[in-house]
Amino acid sequence: MAGLTQVQVIREKGMDFAMILRAFLRQDPDVILVGETRDRETAKAAIEAALTGHLVLTTLHTNDAAGAIARLDEMGVEPFMVSGALLGVVAQRLVQRVCSECRIPYIPSQDELSRFGLRSSGDSELTLYKANTLQPQEIQEASTKGQLCQKCHGVGYKGRCGVYEVMRVTERVQTLINQGAPTSTLKEVAVEEGMTTLLAYSLNLVRQGETTLEEIERVTFTDSGLESELKTKRKSSLSCRTCSAELKQEWLDCPYCLTPRFQE
Repeated sequence: MAGLTQVQVIREKGMDFAMILRAFLRQDPDVILVGETRDRETAKAAIEAALTGHLVLTTLHTNDAAGAIARLDEMGVEPFMVSGALLGVVAQRLVQRVCSECRIPYIPSQDELSRFGLRSSGDSELTLYKANTLQPQEIQEASTKGQLCQKCHGVGYKGRCGVYEVMRVTERVQTLINQGAPTSTLKEVAVEEGMTTLLAYSLNLVRQGETTLEEIERVTFTDSGLESELKTKRKSSLSCRTCSAELKQEWLDCPYCLTPRFQE
């Protein structure tokens, strides 16, 4: 591609990420894409490149967007360099898309909704979908009778869709990074400033009929993710939307007009 230079990493000849990155800087590129940041030398070289006016794109192995800060700290990058160079982090997961031809609609129970942090009365009226997954013997029988779904062939899922969590490094987040705040605090503040978590994003896909709660539980559901989601909801819902009364964090409903706090 015109205007694009690519170099392959050949560790046997001493051409690793860090060495190539230093060589790239002498060419004054506008954008640098580092396939993966896996050690201290590469991380520091990438941060220094970002601090000198280059846009650096790279990947890290973390559980969520906020976890990238702790990962860089583990690699030995100083917090003030991270806060000064980092613009944002995007976390991504892939979930299976439920088959639109044979999916099974159902009304979830309140217990099932509560398990995923969905406590409002409005959510109990939702129509969600389950995958019509068949066992190998059932697939063979359905195929013989001509009743096998032609789109997913009895698997129940067809294709995948992305689940994203985008954390912008704002002034408040920068301050927390400089102070060495834990990942849970960084995530909590990011959500307060508008970040949609992996769990919240995936639950929106469930409401839209794109995937199932079973798939969300397999891919994005964790106890820590649910805890941070509920904690942020409590902080952002301290006044009743109906009667405007002041509420306490532990209240799930307004005691004055009985309006649920967490209306999705």
